[in-house]
Amino acid sequence: MADARILDGKALAASLRATLAAQVADLKAKHGITPGIAVLLVGEDPASQVYVRSKGKAAAEVGFYPREVKLPASASQAEVLAAVDEFNNESAIHGFLVQLPLPTQVDPQRVIDAVDPAKDADGFHVVNTGLVAMGRGGVVPATPLGCMALIKHARADIAGLEAVVIGRSNTVGKPTAQLLLRENCTVTVAHSRSKDLAAIVRRADIVVAAVGKAEMVRGSWIKPGAIVIDVGINRVADGKLVGDVAFDEAVKVAGAITPVPGGVGPMTIACLLQNTFVLCCKAHGVSL
Repeated sequence: MADARILDGKALAASLRATLAAQVADLKAKHGITPGIAVLLVGEDPASQVYVRSKGKAAAEVGFYPREVKLPASASQAEVLAAVDEFNNESAIHGFLVQLPLPTQVDPQRVIDAVDPAKDADGFHVVNTGLVAMGRGGVVPATPLGCMALIKHARADIAGLEAVVIGRSNTVGKPTAQLLLRENCTVTVAHSRSKDLAAIVRRADIVVAAVGKAEMVRGSWIKPGAIVIDVGINRVADGKLVGDVAFDEAVKVAGAITPVPGGVGPMTIACLLQNTFVLCCKAHGVSL
């Protein structure tokens, strides 16, 4: 059997950004509106700093107004909430996010709850998670949106397929499961308490791994021809970045698979920009 088709998240994200850049240019020309995106970074987490830089660069490339606010790692809860409130009230900002993780003295849930749902580019606010769960609109978190784009890139019609999502986080696992249900898949959400995880995964036509455990999903767990989406990004002892799936094993069995890095990560940033563009249009009453 030939190796799996590699789902190139960089190329797909570049295509999405090119489409978005054309839409932004049209919005500026016809309505004089520039979408504004902001990021709040608290502390000096190296991975967060790299990610925030990538977001800012991508935003500028598609014609957005990008804004970044940095607070020291010693920032208090009140200072972080004040920065969120500033973004909520800034008319030039249409979507923003607070980069996680936050320092231990700051309660992330209180911060997320303080974000205006109409500017919630990450889709983490309870209003948006509720709307998404009910299929009544809302902002879909960027990573699940990117996962679905990659799955549909591999196979346009996924109705009736069996999907397994490994991980039940509010930011990736649960919303991804909801989006797969919306596409008429039969969905199982597996997690750390699931019995015989390998047997559950072997049933799946689609596997989405989002557990944050390096190479936990082995090639022997994968159903031949399955679509494998690896959300994990883990740095191992030799400094190499690997996913939650043992790529070298799985690529020999799967039908299509995302690499790490270069798979889900670039799509997350592109979908974050897409979310902000939609929020901008809604804020100004411009039909998409």
